[in-house]
Amino acid sequence: MVLSNPLIPFVVGLVLAVVLLVWVKLPAFVGLIIAAMAIGIVTPQIAFDAVPAQVAESFGDVMVSIGIPILMAAIIGKTLMDSGAAERIVRAFRSLTGEDQSEWALMGSSYVLSIPVFFDNVFFLLAPLGRSMKARTGVKFSLYISVLCAGALATHMLVPPTPGPLAMSAELDVDVGLALLVGVGLALPTSLLGGIVYGRFLHSREDFPLREAMGSSPESLKEKAETPVDQLPGLFESSLPIAVPVVFIASATITDALLGEDAFVADLAAFLGDPNFALTAAAMLSAFTFFRMEMDGDRSLFSDELTESIKSGGNIIAITAAGGTFGAMLEIAGVGQYIADGLVEFGLPLLFAGWLVAAVIRVAQGSGTVAILTGAAMMAPLTGDLNAHPVYMMMAVGFGGMIAPWYNDSGFWTVSKIAGITQAETFKTYSAVATIMSVSGLLLVLVASIVMPLT
Repeated sequence: MVLSNPLIPFVVGLVLAVVLLVWVKLPAFVGLIIAAMAIGIVTPQIAFDAVPAQVAESFGDVMVSIGIPILMAAIIGKTLMDSGAAERIVRAFRSLTGEDQSEWALMGSSYVLSIPVFFDNVFFLLAPLGRSMKARTGVKFSLYISVLCAGALATHMLVPPTPGPLAMSAELDVDVGLALLVGVGLALPTSLLGGIVYGRFLHSREDFPLREAMGSSPESLKEKAETPVDQLPGLFESSLPIAVPVVFIASATITDALLGEDAFVADLAAFLGDPNFALTAAAMLSAFTFFRMEMDGDRSLFSDELTESIKSGGNIIAITAAGGTFGAMLEIAGVGQYIADGLVEFGLPLLFAGWLVAAVIRVAQGSGTVAILTGAAMMAPLTGDLNAHPVYMMMAVGFGGMIAPWYNDSGFWTVSKIAGITQAETFKTYSAVATIMSVSGLLLVLVASIVMPLT
């Protein structure tokens, strides 16, 4: 039966999403939900009358993981900017790197922070700094977005103890310490290529305007950029909303690895390090600074300002969850698994096959984490035939899972809405950076496996 072929839902979803979002120009949330329902209608695994409920369930599943963090990130974004805290941090970065090299500060921050913290959360925390840097310098916004994406993607997909790479190392029987060392070694040059080199190339051709996002207008950011430093909050206070969630989340990862899940300290760290709590704590710290600096004791106005930021966060949640729902429906249809199974049968070189399997799953269903976990599970039985250490298969799969994020990736919408850039600009930054890193990473893995096989 033709409709039993999972490629049918994939093509239907792809075409409809492009038509509705690009040609008809429907709001992203509406277009993605319609496309998700269309996928369900042509997917045999879902009964026709159950399609709306399945779409709603998938939407709810995504909301569970992103709802509170995004709303709290909306509060953090607005209050960091409007209190002047983001501007204070930017000035500290600039004093270290110089204004001409400010992209290195963002690159290093996102690269390091994404080891213990998920990509989305790193972007939530650092995007306000990129926006504040743009307000101060008037240039480089396309470069700032590129380096933020590159730094966070590289370690998020390759370096334990980030959950995806950690699970891959277990699946492929790779020592976590070795995986960390090799992951860091291969992540760094690819992130420099995708972030700094490509980002500068993009900036030389096009820079993006600063638009309203997360409840903060370009005018308010530019006003803060001209504020004397003695009228801004202190650096320690300004940094707390970024440092606290990073420390909490990192502590949960570290204590779980060292002490196990049953220890009381691990339970406490798991509570503190849950993104729902960690970002709530960060939001309250940032809101306190905002209240102290800007509200002059007016609690009613303070409540109104936070409510406005939550409204902007609600729109971001809706779009991001709809993108995740679109990807979840493709996953139910079995699109990625169907294509990946076919690729393995071609007898491709194993490292290339691992990269390609993960890449196809990523493009087909959207989630990079699902792509690398599925790819690692499929390639694990074949690693005995490798002429190099299985860590290289882990890296090949990790790089494959980065490639070409688009409408079915919730991260695509996170970058677009948090940064305040258009869909086209998101393709030019996030999608292009991820693809450059993915392809260059495969080449690095192939070379490294020959030059230093580690066997």
